[in-house]
Amino acid sequence: MTETATSDALALVLKVNGADRELQIDPRVTLLDALRDHLGLTGAKKGCDRGQCGACTVLVNGRRVYSCLTLAAAHDGDRIATIESLSAQELRSVQAAFVEHDAFQCGYCTSGQIMSTVALLDEMSAGAASAVTPRLTGPIELTDDEIRERMSGNVCRCGAYPNIVAAVRAVAGES
Repeated sequence: MTETATSDALALVLKVNGADRELQIDPRVTLLDALRDHLGLTGAKKGCDRGQCGACTVLVNGRRVYSCLTLAAAHDGDRIATIESLSAQELRSVQAAFVEHDAFQCGYCTSGQIMSTVALLDEMSAGAASAVTPRLTGPIELTDDEIRERMSGNVCRCGAYPNIVAAVRAVAGES
């Protein structure tokens, strides 16, 4: 749904989940609010609204972004992927691992955790190092420390971290 234009409205196009979405929004609207309030995509959650919890994690041009911390206007023309964009197979695989390993309790952080897991798998396949990667050349071993470092931007208030690590390890083993 496109908002009606106001005198201060900014026209932009967000490429969300493979579709161009035209918006007329206030320049101060965050990407999270544009997704949730203007496009009806409620998978990304507003947890802290300060970039501290990761519940709002989406992928912008293939990289993780806290959508509560960035303005929608900064992403005019960018490719944005939300939890709603995951293919049935990709989502099913990550969800199955999270269910099998009891990697969530209340579920509020789950969409952000899943989007970070997808990004982690892409980073690993691309050979991108993290702060704890011991060797910068050759294949990267997916250790528990590596998983914890790469998932550290996502907070689980229920404390399911050991189970999240196990789920990420399991889904990475399938990839």
